[in-house]
Amino acid sequence: MNTDDTPVRAKIPADIDAPDKILYGLTFRQMAILAAAATIVYLGWQALHTVVPMPVLLAAAVLIGGVTFGLAVGRRDGLPLDVWLLSAVRQSRAPRSLAAGVADAGPVPEWVDAGAARVALPAPLRLPADAIGDDGQIQLGASSRAIVAATSLNLGLRSNAEQAAAVDAFGRWLNSLNAAVQITVSAQPVDLASHADALAEHAAELPHPALAAACADHAEYLAELAARRDPLRRQVLITCDAGSDGGEHAARRRAEDAARALAALGVTTRVLDGASATAALASAADPYRPPRNGGLAAPGQTITAPTDPSRTTS
Repeated sequence: MNTDDTPVRAKIPADIDAPDKILYGLTFRQMAILAAAATIVYLGWQALHTVVPMPVLLAAAVLIGGVTFGLAVGRRDGLPLDVWLLSAVRQSRAPRSLAAGVADAGPVPEWVDAGAARVALPAPLRLPADAIGDDGQIQLGASSRAIVAATSLNLGLRSNAEQAAAVDAFGRWLNSLNAAVQITVSAQPVDLASHADALAEHAAELPHPALAAACADHAEYLAELAARRDPLRRQVLITCDAGSDGGEHAARRRAEDAARALAALGVTTRVLDGASATAALASAADPYRPPRNGGLAAPGQTITAPTDPSRTTS
């Protein structure tokens, strides 16, 4: 039998983190909310049925039951309604402005007026990451993380045998994991205008006129494409946790193991160093920020100005 004629099929649930249904299609959280509301209604009925008219108690019970049922089964922005409301309350009570280093700045001077009519002072900004090493390890308190950048793979262009081999290799990597791994797939904007300007500047430096003309034509095409559309590129980042393994470079070692295992799929992998990890995190926080010349400096890196050769003294 020819394996190329055998289709590769695998059922993957849409939400692998969906809670289990306990009773009547309701989860344990939903059943707990309804049970708590039913208990409150029952205790209120027992305490008030002799002093409050029956129609008033029935109306209150129906109102409380309807609100509770909507709170238990309702959803908003992909979240359960009770979780969404709790997040809204926390957001309304959270500080509106945060600043780094506020906690270490000492007491506020007496001349600072932070009354109700003025803007409140910023609260301390506490990031989950403490530091990023030169080797790309991200320190998060007692644990650490490392990031692997990988290219995507189009299974539709592969034969059935190649698809089966790729799925099998990916499955072996998943089965080998004994620590948390996060796979993030995002769309990042591509700055074609800068590429077009760079090509146009270097076109005159090419040794042959035909190469210079082709380079200038390609730069014009990129500039026109950037003006007409907003091109995007797919970015795949795999964050590896150090897990229970000891050692100073445990996260980096796990990232290198993941890069080698995923290379069997036919994708290009690279473990990010400190500067690349910093740029990846900054891009994830603000993907549409204009690029900066020279990139971003890693935490702890010394920033120096370029030397002007015309001002060099002998």
